[in-house]
Amino acid sequence: MKFPTPHTLKNIANLLGCSYVGADDFPVLGMNEIHVVTTGDIVFVDHPKYYDKALKSAATVVLINKKVECLEGKALLISDDPFRDFNKLTQHFKPFLASSVSIDSSSQIGEGTQIQPHVFIGPNVKIGKNCLIHANVTILKDTVIGDNVVIGAGTVLAGDAFYYKNRPEGFDQLLSCGRVIIENDVHIGTGCTIDRGVTGDTTIGEGSKLDNQIQIGHDTVLGKKCLIASQTGIAGCCILEDEVTLWGQVGTNSGITIGAKAVVLGQTGVTKSIAGGKTYFGTPIQESRTKLKEMAALRHLPELLKKLKEK
Repeated sequence: MKFPTPHTLKNIANLLGCSYVGADDFPVLGMNEIHVVTTGDIVFVDHPKYYDKALKSAATVVLINKKVECLEGKALLISDDPFRDFNKLTQHFKPFLASSVSIDSSSQIGEGTQIQPHVFIGPNVKIGKNCLIHANVTILKDTVIGDNVVIGAGTVLAGDAFYYKNRPEGFDQLLSCGRVIIENDVHIGTGCTIDRGVTGDTTIGEGSKLDNQIQIGHDTVLGKKCLIASQTGIAGCCILEDEVTLWGQVGTNSGITIGAKAVVLGQTGVTKSIAGGKTYFGTPIQESRTKLKEMAALRHLPELLKKLKEK
């Protein structure tokens, strides 16, 4: 997420009430998670295991819980609780906006788009031309929807990310300030949930088709013309390249990549990144031909054991 206007390191430190390392006027342009940071962004880190990764990332400001050597061209914000202070920044720059109407006045709805009864459209939502939004759909703030998009009844776009820190007193949620982007010619079935990015975008690529009851986690990116069958669960920060097909009840680990034109058969657990252009099956996942041959061979195991005993 980029801030509406540039800020300085001193300004951000004063906002958080923390000390800093760097010039007072060091530019701060936004805040992002480590996988989407760019120059001018703040990234937070609160475990020594990840210090080096954060310090060497594209982020130029590191919100950290220990004073460490600051690399050239970077700045530090020293906090006793970076997770808490990252949430403070979210609350300041992207506060929750309460609604009292079903369709917020700041939303933009394109020509020819049909909105069925009991739809909620939150602040700063943009919907393109010739879309069909069925009854009881919820579209939360900052969502961007292209042209010729169909969204099935009861679907929720831009819910908060499932992202928590385990503290002694309970789980503490990392607040979400990202968006959901639905590109042109996408069809989303009934009862689906697509979470917003924590600081970036969750994206459904042009021409992709989603069946009913599908969950897509924060910051995941679907390419063009993907086909996702019912009851599939895609975790956060995944990349599905163009023309991927996932059949029913597929589940994925977070942070994996599925290559272009890969096909994953039903009830498969995608536990790791997989190459494109192949068909996969099973948990742990394998190429389907190999997996099916193994399963066929196992059927002969009792017979082989019987023969061994007879010898």
